[in-house]
Amino acid sequence: MNKNTVFKGIATALITPLDETGINYEQFGKLIDWQIAEGIDALVICGTTGEASTLTDEEHRTAITFAVQHAGGRVPIIAGTGSNDTEYAHDLTRCACEAGADAMLVVTPYYNKATQKGLIKMFAQIADKSTKPIILYNVPSRTGINIEPATYEVLAEHENIVGIKEANGNISKIVETMARVRGKLDLYSGNDDQILPLMALGGIGGISVLSNIMPAQTREICTRFFNGDIAGSAEQQFKFSTLLDALFCEVNPIPVKAAMAAMGFCKDYLRLPLTTMEDTNREKLVCLMRAQGLNV
Repeated sequence: MNKNTVFKGIATALITPLDETGINYEQFGKLIDWQIAEGIDALVICGTTGEASTLTDEEHRTAITFAVQHAGGRVPIIAGTGSNDTEYAHDLTRCACEAGADAMLVVTPYYNKATQKGLIKMFAQIADKSTKPIILYNVPSRTGINIEPATYEVLAEHENIVGIKEANGNISKIVETMARVRGKLDLYSGNDDQILPLMALGGIGGISVLSNIMPAQTREICTRFFNGDIAGSAEQQFKFSTLLDALFCEVNPIPVKAAMAAMGFCKDYLRLPLTTMEDTNREKLVCLMRAQGLNV
């Protein structure tokens, strides 16, 4: 860990409970309370799983403010403030800082993409204007661009850039990255099936979709690892393999929204272009959730 570590363990990339009228804040508050009661280490608000891409600007800002106020300092709140428009990312970051968020999660620019030089300049400018730590989010399967190890090495010198949510899936690249930035940037797995492998490379946890439905059990992967029980951590990672296949058989957050609705936390409501889960996939997911002991 570095001196500006935001959290160690598991942060839930939290869904946003939506219905036809907008965000259901009663459900949102209950969900935050349940996650904290289950022992989660941090919460990410308005990330990919939170459907940030289809929230209005007002909803995005209000959701972050609500989460900060409702959590009341019980766990760190990490606000998704990335954009492919650098000025808009500046503005969202400023708003989240003023609202009291503990850190920002800033994704690489999507669609317009960038060169590595452009990534360095964009992230540095956002970090310059933030009063809170920045965690970089690398998810090339969604954005079409990858943060290269040499780029991480440059960005690691910025005092406000403290961590990486790495979802590129390329273990060899992650090894090279950690060889360059270890001790300067905290590494978090952005893929639920790679929490343990990335901790073996020096990571300190993950930002998880699975922990929406199983926060304590997902956190156990980290707890066992940190306690030196590597075999036990591996067993916990293996335990969720089939469930994870079902949880990502359609684009995230379609399946996890269906799962959370089945558990009674929200309506199974998404905004286009996302649609509700196919019935055959839903049946398989619910069956696997029951096999894990969930009440659905």
